[in-house]
Amino acid sequence: MDIKKENSSTRQFLSGMELLKQGAEARVYRGQFLGKAAVMKERFPRRYRHPTLDEKLTHRRTAQEVRSILRCRKAGIAAPVVYFVDYTTHCIFLEEIAGSVTVRDYIHSTPKTDTEKLHSLAERMGQILAKMHEEDVIHGDLTTSNMLLRTAVEGGSLDLVLIDFGLSYISALPEDKGVDLYVLEKAFLSTHPNTESVFETLLKSYTVSSKKSAPVIKKLDEVRLRGRKRSMVG
Repeated sequence: MDIKKENSSTRQFLSGMELLKQGAEARVYRGQFLGKAAVMKERFPRRYRHPTLDEKLTHRRTAQEVRSILRCRKAGIAAPVVYFVDYTTHCIFLEEIAGSVTVRDYIHSTPKTDTEKLHSLAERMGQILAKMHEEDVIHGDLTTSNMLLRTAVEGGSLDLVLIDFGLSYISALPEDKGVDLYVLEKAFLSTHPNTESVFETLLKSYTVSSKKSAPVIKKLDEVRLRGRKRSMVG
């Protein structure tokens, strides 16, 4: 197949989709794919890198993202369905999670006095992240904006969906999992001030939900200590 023609076809397809956001490495669109509501992630070339190296790194990153999503879904962790992957143009077509809100917006809209609601959410987050790490999936960019809440079909309970695996990879190392939690902790407390007790509930839930949690929490404490030392030096 002519790569230039395929690139042109992809660009033409994207022109009919709504651009949602553009980051440092990718654009995200919303539209229809084979009659289904979808979001499409397009990784574009990084001009400062050698073209051959850029192609290799972009292909690897795309493959890692898809692998992490599929691994989570196989383990029963809610993540978007992967409809199609184009490794020539580095595009991933994903299910749009309809009727959802980000955990970030959910926490902001919940009164701080409603501690039961916040701690219940934190417990669920801890359980899901423990399950993800037991599958050796490192998300790489855990924030409350990269977690969605949607109403489950049965019972009306809230279903937690993990999204944006663009920096994810597979690793069994406790340190990588500890750093994953540390990234979330920093993002969580900066986005949601005065919620230290809520995050501690998350960690307690993570700890009791995974038989592999002890070395991960130990590494998290070590990373925290290094972070505090750097802050003191700075």
